[in-house]
Amino acid sequence: MVTQAKARPSVVPSPLSMRSRWGRSVAGVLVAAVTLAGCSGDPEPGVTETATVTPPSQMDKTTPPEPVLDIVWPLTGVPVEKLPQRPAVAIKVENTSASRPQSGLEDADVVWETIVEFDVSRFVAVFHSTYPKEVGPLRSVRPMDRRIVSPLDGVFVFSGAQAGILRQIRQTDELFPVDENNAAGSMWRSPNRFAPHNLYGNVEQFAEIADASHSDSPQEQFAFARGDEKSVVATEGKKIKNLSLRLSSASAPSWRWDSTSKTFLRSEGGAPHYSAAGDQLSAVNVVVVEAEHFDSGFNAQNDAVVPDYRLKGEGKATVITQGRVLEGTWRKKKMADPLTLWTKDGEPLTLAHGNTWVELLPKGKGSLTTE
Repeated sequence: MVTQAKARPSVVPSPLSMRSRWGRSVAGVLVAAVTLAGCSGDPEPGVTETATVTPPSQMDKTTPPEPVLDIVWPLTGVPVEKLPQRPAVAIKVENTSASRPQSGLEDADVVWETIVEFDVSRFVAVFHSTYPKEVGPLRSVRPMDRRIVSPLDGVFVFSGAQAGILRQIRQTDELFPVDENNAAGSMWRSPNRFAPHNLYGNVEQFAEIADASHSDSPQEQFAFARGDEKSVVATEGKKIKNLSLRLSSASAPSWRWDSTSKTFLRSEGGAPHYSAAGDQLSAVNVVVVEAEHFDSGFNAQNDAVVPDYRLKGEGKATVITQGRVLEGTWRKKKMADPLTLWTKDGEPLTLAHGNTWVELLPKGKGSLTTE
C-alpha cells in the first residue's frame, strides 16, 4: 500500500502583503548601500560603486588535490613510505659447488646469472632495498659485468680481475669499483672455507665507500605493476609449473612454482639451491634473456676463452611470475641504459612486485623448457 503525501493548498498573497514585502526589500537595499558607503568612504562624484558577489556555484568549486604518486623501491617495485638516498651495490658472487651455499643472495633485489670461462656460472647480485651484513664468496670481474651494472650508476664490488678487464671497469664512469685495494675493512676471509672461496663482505660498508656521484638511488630498471594492478605476465601469460634451463655444459638451473610462497624456487643441477641461512633461494620474477655469447678476446688459464654477452639491440625474453609464463622482447640501446622488457605487441612488459633473477641464456647454445 502506498501512502500519498497530502498536497499543500496554494496561497495567493494579498496586494497589501505584496506591497509590504516590496517596501521591506527596498529598505534593505538602502541600508546595504549606506553601509557600503560608510565602509569604503565617500564615492567620487559621477562614480557608481558596485559590490562583486561570487555566485554560490563558484564558491562550491575547489581545486582538486594533486594525485599522490606511489613511492616504491626502484629495483623491486615494492611500496615504501620514503625512499632513502643510497646507492645500489652490485657484487660479483661465485657459483661453484665449492662456493655453495652462498651468503646474502636471498636479500638481493636482482640477481644476474652469467656463464664465464669453462662454462661455469657466476652471479651479479644487486642490493638496494636490503643491505645484508654478509655476502659471498666474492670473485673476480668479467667483461659482461659492466654492461649489467652500468645502468645502476652505483657501487660494483669484486675480487680482482685481469689487467685488461680491470682497466675497462675503472674507465666506466657509471661504476664506482670496490675491491681488496679500497675495501677499507669491508671485506674479510672466512676461516670456514678454503681460498679462493672464502672472501666475504658487508654491503652497508660497501655503500659507505662510494663517492658523491655514485651515492644516489638507482633509476627503475624493469617496469613493475603499480598499486593493486597485476603484472602483464599474470594477465596475459600461460600457466606454468616448472622452468628448466641449460645455460652451459656445467650449468643447469631450474625453477619450480610454489603456490604457498607465491614464488619460484630455485634448484641447481636438480638439487634445491639453498642459502647459507638454510632457505631455498626463490624469486618472484624470473627473466630469461637470450643474447649472443661471444669471445671477448681475453683468455684465462690454458688460453681458455673468456666470453662476453652482446647486450645491445634487442632479443628474445621469456618471463615467469605469479605461476605464469609470457614471451616478449628485451631492448637495450647502450651500455648505460637499463635492459627493458616489452610484449610482442610493443607494450611494456610489467613484472610483479618483488625480487627478480635474470638468466642470461647464450643464444643458439643454451636451451629452456617449460611445463
